[in-house]
Amino acid sequence: MEPQLHTLTITFLLIMFILPIAEPQSVLNIPDITQARVLDNIIQEYAYHVFDNPNNPKTGVVYDGIVPKNLTGIRIAGLRLRTGSLFTRGVPMYKEFRIPIGVVVQPYVERLVLVYQNLGNRSNGYYPLPGYMYLAPVLGLLAYNGTDLSVKSRPELDLQASDKPIQIEFGSVKPAPGSSGSGSGSNPMCVWVDLHGQVNFTNVVNGNRCLTFKQGHFSIVVKDIVKRDKHGGIDSRVWAIVVYVVGGCVLLVMLAVLVMLIRGYKKRKTTRKMERAAEGGEPLHMTMIGGVKAPAAMVTRTQPTLETEYVP
Repeated sequence: MEPQLHTLTITFLLIMFILPIAEPQSVLNIPDITQARVLDNIIQEYAYHVFDNPNNPKTGVVYDGIVPKNLTGIRIAGLRLRTGSLFTRGVPMYKEFRIPIGVVVQPYVERLVLVYQNLGNRSNGYYPLPGYMYLAPVLGLLAYNGTDLSVKSRPELDLQASDKPIQIEFGSVKPAPGSSGSGSGSNPMCVWVDLHGQVNFTNVVNGNRCLTFKQGHFSIVVKDIVKRDKHGGIDSRVWAIVVYVVGGCVLLVMLAVLVMLIRGYKKRKTTRKMERAAEGGEPLHMTMIGGVKAPAAMVTRTQPTLETEYVP
């Protein structure tokens, strides 16, 4: 019986520790990054079209690209650079990006193309963040091999700032809900999504700037804690929190009851041990004395000696 109670105790404790971990936390990954990565390939293809013009392949010049009609609302651009020039000079201004000196490109290529993306009103469609609201469009900065523009295969490169971070200065940032009036709104945060879909949050600088040491997609978001559906109901995240709190209280009560049962069991077990110990001792003879049953000695071990017995 005792091992079973011990097992139940451990089970309940594990549930109490696991539930907070299972409760929805901040978003760690984009639900489906495949669609966004397909978009990157399409944008890269159309960004490279700007270099088809014989007058365009100049290095250090920003060329705006044109997207197909089914991607209307997205803005793109291409910037071709020498890798050595990027490292020694940086790029003071490339749309919203400020690229400092000391950016390293891996693997090394003689020239590279920095493809710029502004997803506009399509930001949430390609980079959904449940529980968060976009205050600015998603901006992308990706590096590709630009040594030979005629080849069809253009490998993606790794971009890494070695000293100072890359700055992203968003032109227009919507105010966070609740930021005026009561002031009870959440604080805006910078969000960076890497090429694998992992989401990282950092602090906003000066109201509209984000910092990064790597390439990827960036924006400014705010927590959307109580989001109501079309019928005025509360979002499922709120229900999840309510269920977790109620479930936690129920488990605490059950755990308290379990502890009380264990204590009662231990007390009864101790009592039984004492009874068994008493039963194993020398039995006492019981006799009736005045209508009351009481123990009585069977044999007197030492006979009393009267003083008169020693008188001559």
